Amino acid sequence: MLDTSIDRAARATPPAVARRIRGLSDRAIAWIFVAPSIFLLLAVNIFPLIWTIRLSFTNFRVNRPNAEVEFVGLKNYISVLTNGDIWLTMQATAHFLIATLVLQVLIGFSLAYLINKKFRGNDLWTTIIVLPMMLSPAVVGNFWTFLYQPQIGLFNYAVGFLTGTDPSSFSMIGDASLAPWAIVIVDTWMWTPFVMLICLAGLRSIPNSIYEAAECDRASKWRQFWTITIPMVLPFLMLAILFRGIENFKMFDLVVQLTGGGPGSITELTSINLKREAFEKWRTGYASAYAVILFVTVFGLASIYVKALNKVKQR
Repeated sequence: MLDTSIDRAARATPPAVARRIRGLSDRAIAWIFVAPSIFLLLAVNIFPLIWTIRLSFTNFRVNRPNAEVEFVGLKNYISVLTNGDIWLTMQATAHFLIATLVLQVLIGFSLAYLINKKFRGNDLWTTIIVLPMMLSPAVVGNFWTFLYQPQIGLFNYAVGFLTGTDPSSFSMIGDASLAPWAIVIVDTWMWTPFVMLICLAGLRSIPNSIYEAAECDRASKWRQFWTITIPMVLPFLMLAILFRGIENFKMFDLVVQLTGGGPGSITELTSINLKREAFEKWRTGYASAYAVILFVTVFGLASIYVKALNKVKQR
């Protein structure tokens, strides 16, 4: 008879401990192994959140640790919500979020739809398309910064050649009207492959028998696309939007590498503005309230979106 994992564990432990293990259920043993990891995750995630909430009700400044800390109630929250500059950064973040999501979903789904069609070199093209998402955001930021340079940037020369203008007369990251689109282009280039892979998984999960039945009913390719492909891939599309929406809401490193929030504050997203409040102005209590508001916003929107996603899956 084969020994069970519990028997082997019992023989490898002292007799007293072995008797205790034999008397435990599988669920109890599973909790014994999982509990340390859960405790560590809670300590790493929950404690900073509780500490941040506590600081948000005070005037604490981390650069003045010996100063008297006063309880200010909701003053920090009111200051954040009535600050016009913060609403401008929220607006910039919303524009960045919407533009990147629309482009990444459209391009990502289109690429997935094309790659799902079997053709020669399919695997090679898939690997090439996925390469950008394998790079570090810092590397991508530095790489595209050189491409956007007015004097030596290949991107500016390409745009100048297509539009018939002098490439040194404009700069994607130096022009207030072009800088937001500069970071949208880079983020789309880097993360469209991620959306493509999720959409590709959805397309390949559709049974061929459904398309065969539709062809027997003489449904056109266009009708098959709208009545079979889109409805069955929609949960995967919504999942990709959820992941990319959360990531882009807290976008920081790529924008810092490209524009630093400039020119002026046209590309200053909420994450960059929060960093300046916390680590340049050293308004720790104020920044903590700011962070809590952002957390509640993302958590609330994500919860509503997940409920909508679950309804789509149940159809």
